[in-house]
Amino acid sequence: MTVPFEDHIVWYTLDGFPHLAYHICAVDEQKRIVDILFKFDANAQIVLHRHRADYITLTLRGELRIYNANGQLKEIRPTGAYVAGAANGEPHREGGGDEDVIAFFSNRNVDGVVYEILDDNLNTIATLGMEEFKALHAAQRA
Repeated sequence: MTVPFEDHIVWYTLDGFPHLAYHICAVDEQKRIVDILFKFDANAQIVLHRHRADYITLTLRGELRIYNANGQLKEIRPTGAYVAGAANGEPHREGGGDEDVIAFFSNRNVDGVVYEILDDNLNTIATLGMEEFKALHAAQRA
């Protein structure tokens, strides 16, 4: 019997970020890259945010659902979907379809902030950047 790849990954969570687990694959400050596996809960949406760095996503399992800031479904990315996006796009939420989704995110050309966390009025309430991901990655390896 083959064990699913995600069973070999240690998942971590962040307080204040429900419906989301992560595993940082690599942080390369010199190349300005942060690579992360995300697991989004089924039929749920994560916190409103904006990508502040260019990124590439690859949906590895399930379907990655993208929601507008108002919560309306915007896009569905099925298993195997590869999408490249530019920094500073529209605020949005992500989540899983009828099952948890696992997606690989490669954040490129990082210039400090990777994700800007927003409230429902689109005000910035937090940021996650290179420094935070370096610290999370170091804690993950400890």
